[in-house]
Amino acid sequence: MDKNTLEYKVKTLPFSPGVYNFLDKNGTVIYVGKAKNLRNRVSSYFREKNQVGKTAILVRHIVDVLHICVDTETDALLLENKLIKQFQPRYNILLKDDKTYPWICISNEDYPRVYFTRKRIAGEGMYFGPYTSVVVMRNVLDMFRRLFHLRTCRTPMTEQLVKNGKYDVCLDYHIKNCCAPCIGQVSKEKYNEYIATVRKILNGKTAEVISMMRSQMAELAEKMEFEKAQEIKEKYDVLISYHAKNVISVNVPNTVEVFSILYDAVDDFYYVNFMKVSQSLILRSFTREIKAKVDEDKKDILLTAMADIHFSDLNIGDKADELILPFDVDFGFNDYKITVPKTGDKKQLLEWSERNCKLFMAEQQKQRSLIDPDKSVNNLMKTMQKDLQLDVEPRHIECFDNSNIQGTNPVSSCVVFRNGKPYKRDYRLFNVKTVEGPDDFATMREVVFRRYKRLHDEGKPLPQLVIVDGGKGQLRCAYETLKALGLYPKIALIGIAKRLEEIFFPEDNIPLYLDKNSPTLKVIQHLRDEAHRFCITFHRNKRSKGMIHSVLEDIDGIGDKTIAKLLSEFGSVNAVSAASLLELNKVVDLSKAQKVYEYFHKDSND
Repeated sequence: MDKNTLEYKVKTLPFSPGVYNFLDKNGTVIYVGKAKNLRNRVSSYFREKNQVGKTAILVRHIVDVLHICVDTETDALLLENKLIKQFQPRYNILLKDDKTYPWICISNEDYPRVYFTRKRIAGEGMYFGPYTSVVVMRNVLDMFRRLFHLRTCRTPMTEQLVKNGKYDVCLDYHIKNCCAPCIGQVSKEKYNEYIATVRKILNGKTAEVISMMRSQMAELAEKMEFEKAQEIKEKYDVLISYHAKNVISVNVPNTVEVFSILYDAVDDFYYVNFMKVSQSLILRSFTREIKAKVDEDKKDILLTAMADIHFSDLNIGDKADELILPFDVDFGFNDYKITVPKTGDKKQLLEWSERNCKLFMAEQQKQRSLIDPDKSVNNLMKTMQKDLQLDVEPRHIECFDNSNIQGTNPVSSCVVFRNGKPYKRDYRLFNVKTVEGPDDFATMREVVFRRYKRLHDEGKPLPQLVIVDGGKGQLRCAYETLKALGLYPKIALIGIAKRLEEIFFPEDNIPLYLDKNSPTLKVIQHLRDEAHRFCITFHRNKRSKGMIHSVLEDIDGIGDKTIAKLLSEFGSVNAVSAASLLELNKVVDLSKAQKVYEYFHKDSND
């Protein structure tokens, strides 16, 4: 990758949290970093004032940048830790040792312990985490001790030895920090109920536990067992105040591969994202851009990409037990479980993969538009022409919207897009002149007539497409007006209804439904929203101006300067109306004084 391409790639990175990898000319990862804002952080490396010492040497070796987007800065920190240990980049000096983040473990014993550890040993117990903050993790453990008084000793303890009385209580029991299962103070069944509740909380099911405690308190209160209810109430209060949670947003104990696919209709590319997740940690994530052949559909592209990625050197780590896909495909290998999730953690993983895919697609589109702006616009215009079944490309589009409140202060707006982008110098606002009352149809007729009658008479360029914000009624009015002017079908016309984003055509009763990710629909929605914003802003300003209207403005021949003088001298309109002709003449000349005096004394003059 040359320097110019690298520069474009950096400029189009997303503003979201994530992890970035710097690669050298051999494709080796030489640096791994995390960022709250990927674009700002990566761009900072290439500013001359920051290129000193190690950074300057690092930048000279950077040939490519790869990134993975995550939900939070905490997730980025965890992923950075994992990737540094995996790649051992030469320019990373932190997190390269064996130190890792702590986990909470529930041991596999008759009377399980709940403790923290930095090493995960298979078969020792169930692990939750990792936790980025030791303080947070210790607070979680402290909460469990306060709730359930769980044992902390490492003494091997079995149910039979407890029954045989082989154990003695320790200091924790005497200071009320332990429920003493070692001497049978609490049964094994009750102790395991405590452990089951701990598992629920660590799995994020705090609301379920809180609801259960609330029900128990209500039952005990009905039975007049208030002391027991108070014990649960104390635990309930502790749990309510607990807000710490497992920092990993998904709980996937096994190894899974996640694939998602998106189609870019503007540039005719498919994008396939791959994520490998093991024990709730992302091992690998990247997106590939694929140009489809004529006879290939989305399923074919996904299968090809899966086979290529699945068996390549890029697919590192443990063998996956499960493939998570957006739709079912025949992968051809029976030893892999294929899941198309609808809800839950696996669905969240799929959405995460799709988000990375969307961000990568947006970056590629921006890079192409920076390198070759005309090509991107041309592709968009061809797509819109095809989707809307137009005779020509809609290079010049205009959109109308109306606004009024119960017929008062009716206004309309016309926004103009050229080559799919707002062209604000051609925006127009209309004060409606011939319509009384709340009549959107008559308003649409007036403004469409005024706009295109003037353009036609002045010989100015006409749009290839006109969009009306509204349903069939507004569309019919615009259609009849353009036809009366002799401009239809020279100017194409469509309407968009807000409820279902239906596209209506004047001579077709069946609406067109575009895919919600269609670039054509996005441009139309942008036009509609811009017309509404422009119109409503004008309407609010006009309404506000009408609310501060002065009676003096209604007097013929009296301008703003005269009004200012009178109000400055007399203080209010009432004082002006009560003033004599002589008093008025002291402030303004006689002719204007007479006009003001006669306006307020019409009845007496008569």
